[in-house]
Amino acid sequence: MDGKELQNFIQELQQARKKAGLDLTPEMKAFVDQYGKTTDGKIGIVELAQILPTEENFLLFFRCQQLKSSEDFMQTWRKYDSDHSGFIDSEELKSFLKDLLQKANKQIEDSKLTEYTEIMLRMFDANNDGKLELTELARLLPVQENFLIKFQGVKMCAKEFNKAFEMYDQDGNGYIDEHELDALLKDLCEKNKKELDINNLATYKKSIMALSDGGKLYRAELALILCAEEN
Repeated sequence: MDGKELQNFIQELQQARKKAGLDLTPEMKAFVDQYGKTTDGKIGIVELAQILPTEENFLLFFRCQQLKSSEDFMQTWRKYDSDHSGFIDSEELKSFLKDLLQKANKQIEDSKLTEYTEIMLRMFDANNDGKLELTELARLLPVQENFLIKFQGVKMCAKEFNKAFEMYDQDGNGYIDEHELDALLKDLCEKNKKELDINNLATYKKSIMALSDGGKLYRAELALILCAEEN
């Protein structure tokens, strides 16, 4: 791991520890001090794994499996979120992880896959209900592929989202097609230039359309990307 990839990893490590209310361990601090201020650094995966706790090690492992794209990730998600609830349960999680690794041409023993499944639940299932959200699982993606990070800053409340959906569902058929999504994303990019790069519009669109049903993007699927959860 080197260059920009290493810089991104360091930044996310710091943010994740801060969000969890944890300080960097002495080993992590030494790592950040050594590699965090230059883009010329390089560190081996094995060496890096030795200074990370189990959870960060797990994420590092997945990000090194060369998952092809966020589009592959979204397609795999849609396969398991069959009821369009925005969650997958613990029973489906193991198969979900197995599918992701197969897309990366990585074979893994069943016992190890069970271990990874348990780690995922320990990391993300804060309320112990046995369900995980799309944005939580998306942490498995490399930072540069995780377009959902970009959309966190532009999510709307339910009322705003429903109004936008109805406005861009121009023919009123209850779903948004590729052309309607294109118009919606262009407007979002124009209004949120700090968060979204219009040069990446095609990538955003392709990843989001991976959630569609035969080119039909229904309200529940688009809400996973653009609607903020309301407590």
